Amino acid sequence: MKHLVIVICLTLSIAACQTPAQTPAADLIVTNARIYTMAEPAWAEAAVIRGKRFVFVGSADAAKAYAGADTRLVDLDGHMVLPGLIDAHLHPVDGAMKSLFQCNFPFSATPQEVQASVEKCAAGSSDSDWIIGGQWDSDFFVNHDVPSPRKLLDAVSGDKAVFLIADSGHDAWLNSMALALSGIDENSVDPPGGTIVRGDDGLPNGILLEKANYAARAVLPTWTEAQYLQGAAELMRIANGFGVTAMKDASAEESDLRGLVQLQTRGELTAHMAGALKSDKQDWGEDGQYSTERFVALREQYHGGLVDASHVKIFLDGVPTSSRTAAMLKKYLPTGDGAEAHDGGPMHYKVAQLTQMLKKLDAAGFTVKIHTAGDRSVQATLDAIEATRKSNGNSGLRFELAHAGFIAPEDIPRFKELNAVADLSPYLWHPSPIIDSVVNAVGPRGREYWPNRDLLDQGAPMLIGSDWPAAVESMNPWLGLEALVTRADPLDKTEGHFWPEQAITLHEALHLFTRDGARAMLMEQDIGAIQPGMLADFIVINHNLFDIAHEQISETNVLATYFAGKLVHQQAGVTLDLR
Repeated sequence: MKHLVIVICLTLSIAACQTPAQTPAADLIVTNARIYTMAEPAWAEAAVIRGKRFVFVGSADAAKAYAGADTRLVDLDGHMVLPGLIDAHLHPVDGAMKSLFQCNFPFSATPQEVQASVEKCAAGSSDSDWIIGGQWDSDFFVNHDVPSPRKLLDAVSGDKAVFLIADSGHDAWLNSMALALSGIDENSVDPPGGTIVRGDDGLPNGILLEKANYAARAVLPTWTEAQYLQGAAELMRIANGFGVTAMKDASAEESDLRGLVQLQTRGELTAHMAGALKSDKQDWGEDGQYSTERFVALREQYHGGLVDASHVKIFLDGVPTSSRTAAMLKKYLPTGDGAEAHDGGPMHYKVAQLTQMLKKLDAAGFTVKIHTAGDRSVQATLDAIEATRKSNGNSGLRFELAHAGFIAPEDIPRFKELNAVADLSPYLWHPSPIIDSVVNAVGPRGREYWPNRDLLDQGAPMLIGSDWPAAVESMNPWLGLEALVTRADPLDKTEGHFWPEQAITLHEALHLFTRDGARAMLMEQDIGAIQPGMLADFIVINHNLFDIAHEQISETNVLATYFAGKLVHQQAGVTLDLR
């Protein structure tokens, strides 16, 4: 049905509206539904909400007893209901700000299309000296002959400085003006953990790998408080429209948190938000001088309500694409004919340094997310976690290994042993251009990427995240969910399957998006399932996922999203609630 009908309990008989003895009437009853509870029993017909929480989940007949004169009764005509989905690794405010204010083009853009986009943005940005945007494909300069990336932008940017990010979110492409404003010239040296790519003339060619682009980021114009508030509101619209009601910012800046808190103060924050506070070397100082003081202060400032800053992010390596900056156990393939094999990529910290950081943060009560895109960085992090457990004991807090797609087989059992979480992010478990870039850099080992089935079979704790706006063009969870169970491109842009033996079941995929995500948010007692006592975060979708082909999961439409019992998204043409 295109239109769902509300039945309000105003004309029911007194007997029908009577609630269980001495129990206040419900605010909302959702009935005639196919509710997949992610709990036991797995299916229910009705759910009863009082205030912000479920008070009953079960049969439609039993739910009637909770109806009162003012109870809203929503008949879903057999539609499927799920707990609100959870994206436990993304850059949410960045994604919203990019959507609203940046110069964007698709990952597939050619040099000519990039130039056209930049030229158009330059002409329409009289109020700014900068053009900020992206994203260019990781293999952009492998697939296209661009003698000077810097000059390609100079030709169309006029008097504007240009900063374009790669699809991985780790590398940047600048024009001459942006390089000059960043203080990067022929005399600049590569910073630790970064590379200033140079042309045949020895001059910077505009490409800055990893931490080499931090100098440019430092001089980018900052958004206003009003823009951050606008971005936070846009984020809620996008997330709720996809059925997402909880998110963890994987590299949170204080400005991001301020915008979210401002939206919360206005009563317009419609998702639970966790922030993994971004850290860098200046937070840690020299060996033996590690301090958690800044993080503790931010946690105290941004704690309570819907925003939680009790997490920290550490970057240990880069990405295993053509930039070859993820720390791998074996060497990358040569970058071209006749070139020598590339080394395995750098780690930003030694194991001893990482261990000291983890010990300090664990003792201070933080959950830590560590960027580990290569199997060597995964192994080093597991070693550091093991040392931390021996030193601190089991704090009950978990460590999350972000982007842990490459894992040495002998290290897979260690995730369960150490209660370390495999962070499956981004949604790249299928053939795609960025996967091609990985395989072309890593070699045959690159085809053994994301051992999701093996991790589950070994009992590894796991979480799921889009990493949006890095690596994927949308935070759409239904694309990721389909790819988990098919290992094929849900948009059919790239043929074939990617390591199909590592596909998981639909129930397992839903568990990752709900119950496992709730643990990553430190909210497993409140969200991730539809059962009495839980917050009433739930979604209504257009079809039963168990009745359709897996290849149709990406076609899922969210008809309605409820957050804490309140309707926060409703698809056009669908009537579910009156307010």
